[in-house]
Amino acid sequence: MKLKKRSKRSRLRGQKTCGYGFRKKHRGKGSRGGKGMAGTGKRADQKKTFIIKYYPEYFGKKGFKSKKKRLEVINLIEIEKKLPVFLKQKIAKKISGGTAVDLPNYKILGMGKPKQKLFIKASAFSKKAKEKIEQAGGKIEIVKKEKIGEVKKEKIEQEEKKEIIEKRKKLKKEDKKIL
Repeated sequence: MKLKKRSKRSRLRGQKTCGYGFRKKHRGKGSRGGKGMAGTGKRADQKKTFIIKYYPEYFGKKGFKSKKKRLEVINLIEIEKKLPVFLKQKIAKKISGGTAVDLPNYKILGMGKPKQKLFIKASAFSKKAKEKIEQAGGKIEIVKKEKIGEVKKEKIEQEEKKEIIEKRKKLKKEDKKIL
């Protein structure tokens, strides 16, 4: 009579599946496809939620992205419609001959006909836009494309200077009242 029964573990050593049958599970990392990003290919549905959450650009095409910033475009008809807004924002000014519009980061396209003389400063013009502006009696001027951040900084600095000047004027008036 046996006093000690042999453990199941020792009896299964040497068998290919160690008691788990012909299955892929229980073979280390087999069921989930390996360590780390292994098994994250086309058919890796069990890992898609993880990948989409933490690596959103993992799937899909990859390539070069252009760092060149393109000009914004605006048609002549849109400029005509937006003139009152441009005047309020001080992008445009009424002058004796017509209206001067300053659009440094824009390309002007030729859709529509200007009803008044426009003197436009912009980075680029289409051929039709040039013709139509000149036919209406206006002029065009090509300026360098400005960096948007620099333009905003300049405007902010100008506004700050105006505020400082106004404060100084108020202080001088108060000083005169005290004296």
